[in-house]
Formats: sequence, structure tokens, C-alpha cells
Amino acid sequence: MFGLPTPSGSREKDDRATIFGWCIYDWANSAYITTAVGLLPIYFASAIVGVHGATIFGRTYRADTLWGFAVGLAGAISFLCAPVLGAIADFSASKKKFLTAFGYSGALFCVLLFFTHTGDIVKTLLLFLLSQVGFVNGNVFYDAFLPHVASEAKMDDVSGKGYAYGYVGGGLQFAIALVLVSLHAKLGLSSELAARIGIAMAGVWWAGFTIYCMRFLSEAPATTALPEELRSHPRWVAFLSLGISRTYRTARRAFRFKHLIIFLLAYMTYNEGIQTVINMATIYGANELHLPASALMFTLLIIQFVAIFGSLGFSKLADRFGTRKAIIFGLLIWSAVVIYAYFIHSTKEFFALGMIVGLTLGGTQALSRSYYGSMVPEEASAEFFGFYTVFSKFSAIWGPWAFAVITYFSHSARTAIVSLIAFFIVGLTLLLCVDEEKARAARTLCAF
Repeated sequence: MFGLPTPSGSREKDDRATIFGWCIYDWANSAYITTAVGLLPIYFASAIVGVHGATIFGRTYRADTLWGFAVGLAGAISFLCAPVLGAIADFSASKKKFLTAFGYSGALFCVLLFFTHTGDIVKTLLLFLLSQVGFVNGNVFYDAFLPHVASEAKMDDVSGKGYAYGYVGGGLQFAIALVLVSLHAKLGLSSELAARIGIAMAGVWWAGFTIYCMRFLSEAPATTALPEELRSHPRWVAFLSLGISRTYRTARRAFRFKHLIIFLLAYMTYNEGIQTVINMATIYGANELHLPASALMFTLLIIQFVAIFGSLGFSKLADRFGTRKAIIFGLLIWSAVVIYAYFIHSTKEFFALGMIVGLTLGGTQALSRSYYGSMVPEEASAEFFGFYTVFSKFSAIWGPWAFAVITYFSHSARTAIVSLIAFFIVGLTLLLCVDEEKARAARTLCAF
């Protein structure tokens, strides 16, 4: 399905080997996110917390409430770090180094989740938080490579292909974990041990294919020297100072470009809903619908493979009707998803919901990334994608937290899930106000 080109030193856009290497990182880290969204929340709810919830500081919390707060906190940490790290990476030509560091650290903390047991609530949440931060921040630099590996004409296709690789890679690893959990008794394993092995395998998969990815991905050396006034400082202090100052300058410049900011606000809003559905779907099925773990995992596995065709299919829609119209179509489907989720009760209905999510998931995310990538200056891509991640992760804070709060006070996740439609409607309305041609014309004014 996907050809295996030989590594090449070529850095020209649309180079087959470079695109392949870039896509392989999605193949690598998607094993983690399928596990973090699929297997880990089920394990956390059933084995770590249990049906009676957890009592913290005299209050009892449901597993889905705690999970929502943890997902939001990971987004908050990335919200604070991403722009400065992106600015440093652009100036020092170290996107590949940052990508490697966050990829390996996230994979390590994922593997360490193997050592969590019943009652280890804080330990499990901390390790999840650290692995999630590695995943999110690694994607800042992964996304930042997109304008370097693909021309504007090919950006939608390449972005969609990256998601497709991710769904295949993540799906294969998740399928192995599903077999392990489903056949745990025949293999002489407890269900808890099988789940822990499946989670650790995701970290090993992530780290292993990251090594392979780095063989193909290359970056031009830095061409700009440190400013005179910073050369006497320790190197890390100089880069940190430079990163903060460049972030401030980029923020000032970015906010001069009306349509780029409108898109970011639109993306932040509708992505609020998407990220909350992704991160809370499994625990919603386990805690609210009381569906068996095998049904939840099988549904997520199907989502992975359906999403391959969704991400590639939405790229074709974008080619024919335009990227913005294709995203709008996706948001209408997401609105229908959360309404349907409010009414479902059975495994069959959850499975049908998963099929719809799979068709929409990759397409909406891939096109949002390429749409933004076509509007930012290439020479500052990591810095601008740092801002993209800021808006993305700012949205990943409030959605899960809102879900957690609504669930806590209403004692039902159904009210929380249907309330997400507000994010899709507001995001769609803002997206209609974006003029991409004006945004693309303005990017020449952002040159550094």
C-alpha cells in the first residue's frame, strides 16, 4: 500500500523519500494515541479507579472526571511551552532534535505505565500526563516539517497521507493489543496484565519507528548567528531568551493578519469539540453506557481503519470543492455525531457512531493542518506551528475540563457530550469568515 523508498539526502519539496519519512512518524506515535484513547482509559476506569470512584481531599470523583482534568492539564502545559520551543527550533534549525527528544521521552513514560496497579491513581495520571506532553509537543515539530516537505499544491494530499499512515500504524498496534486483551485467559495472563503489556507495547512501537523515521527526515543547518548581545550568555540561556523574544514578535505580527487569526480562533473552537470527543469517547462508553471493554476496543480498531479512507477521501473533496468547504462539511458531521451520542445505549449504536467518527476524524484534522500550513511563512514554520499548537492545546484544555465539570454536577456524561455541539457551531461560523487568499497573500509580510 505504501512504497518503501530508500533514504535520501534530498530536501526538495515533494521528494518521495522525505514524505515517506515524515509520514512514518505518524505511524509511530499513533500507536500511543490509539492506546491513550482506547485501552488506557478503560484500564484506568476499571482497574485503577474502579466503579466506586476515587476519593481525593474528601470528595469522590468518577474516573471520567479525573481523566478529563488530566487531558486538560496536558493541553495547558503544551499551551505554555509550544511557541517558545518552536521559535528556538526555527532559529537553531533543531526541529528534528526536538521531535526526537519529545518522541523518545513520551514513549518512555508510556512504557512506564506498565508498572501501574490498582489504586495507583496519582502515579497513573502523572505518567499519562508526561507521555501526553511528549506526544503533543512532538507533534509541534512534526507538523512544522509539513511546509518543508510538501509544496502548497501537494499539502492537502501529503497531510492526508500522514494521517492515513498513522491510522494504519496505530490500528495495527492496537489490533495486537486487542488480541492480547481478548485472549488473555488462553495466554495465561490476567486481564490487568494483558492491558499493561498492550500499553507498554505502544511505547516500544512509538520509539522503534521514530528511529526509522529519522533516517529519512532531514533539516537544513541554521544560517543565522546569535545576536551579539546574547553571545556572552550560556547557550541555553541565549536560546531561551531568543525563543521568548521571537515568540513575542511573532505574536505581534500574527495578530496583524486578520484572516490567519480568524482561522486560528475557528480551529481552536471546533477542535475543542473534536479533541473532547476523541479523548472521552472510550471512557464515555465504559462509565456512562456500561459497554464491555472488548466492544469499546473493537470499535476503536474499526475507527482506525475507516479513518484511513476518511482522511484520503477528504483530501479528494478538498481538491474538488476547496479545503474550507471540506472542513465545513466535516463540522456538520461532527455536530450530528454528538447529538447521536446523547441518545445511544447499545453496543451496535456505539459501533455505528464509531464508523461515522472514523470517516470524519482524519479528514477534518488533516485539512485543518494543511489549510493553516498554506498560510504561514515557511522560514518560521515551527514558530507558527507553535502558535497553531497553542490554539490547538488551548482548545484541548477547556473541552475536557468542561466535560468533567458538567459530568460532575449533572452525574451524567450525556449532558456533557451533547453540549459539545456549541463548539462546532461557533467554529463553523468563524470559519465562514476566513478569506484564505488574503491570508496567503499576507504571509510574505511575516518574513523574518
